Amino acid sequence: MDLLALADFNLVARHGGFGKAARATGRPKATLSRRVAELESGLDLRLFERGARNLKLTEEGRALFERTGALLAELDETASAIASGGQKPKGRLRISAPLHFSQTAMGRIAAGFTLKYPEVRLEVTSEDRPVDMIEEGYDLVIRVNPDPDESLVGRAFLRDRLVVVASPDLPRPTGELAAPGVARGAGEAQTWHVKTPVGRSTIKIEPVLILSTLITVRDAVRAGVGAGRLPISLVSHDLADGTLVNWGDIDGPEIALWTLYPSRRLLSARVSAFLDFLKQAFPNGTPHELAAYIGR
Repeated sequence: MDLLALADFNLVARHGGFGKAARATGRPKATLSRRVAELESGLDLRLFERGARNLKLTEEGRALFERTGALLAELDETASAIASGGQKPKGRLRISAPLHFSQTAMGRIAAGFTLKYPEVRLEVTSEDRPVDMIEEGYDLVIRVNPDPDESLVGRAFLRDRLVVVASPDLPRPTGELAAPGVARGAGEAQTWHVKTPVGRSTIKIEPVLILSTLITVRDAVRAGVGAGRLPISLVSHDLADGTLVNWGDIDGPEIALWTLYPSRRLLSARVSAFLDFLKQAFPNGTPHELAAYIGR
């Protein structure tokens, strides 16, 4: 594929027409038209629907634009960085992060990163839903225990674990008795399997309150309404102060936060800088390091 023709196609697609692209870039309109026609001929695809007054991407053209626009931008950024003798992070960096991590740590992380790299315009969206990085234009996503995806690469940068905590005034149930519980969502299990220093056991829960976020669950547990299942990073200060007690670690896989990006994409200077910044913020990736961000 002719990269020059592909670059001209992206110019026209981004500006919405040959004339607009020519005026914005100073390139001859005839050259842009010829290069796009050559690309269409080489691919044996129509990339634009040409009307009397407007130009519209075909379905194939839109797919090509969405998948190559970021690649060409990163190639240009890399070439410029090499020519100038180094890679200086700059430009827009779009990140999707889980709601809980955003609420507890991302504000301070984003602020620190912006102060260190003022030429990067950082945009963070807080959401727990799966996102399509290419289609939605994200440079990096942070996810909890992500499913394997051959199109993405990344690494775990932070680990946590779930514990069952309660007010010291709330007696731990024995036998078949159930304890009042604060559930996160209506579908949470009513039997919690835990590990303690003396072995494994189960705790039966009778939900008395259903909330939607981990922070609201913690606050309700602090108020003494019932036991809750929470990340230890969120309650470590309460456990140290004795305002909450640990009934046991949830018997199951640990919580791992991963940074992910497309495997076929060059790793830009701004993405590399953000990954390094996370590594500095959480050098060992422990729950106690996250607890330091959360505070009391």
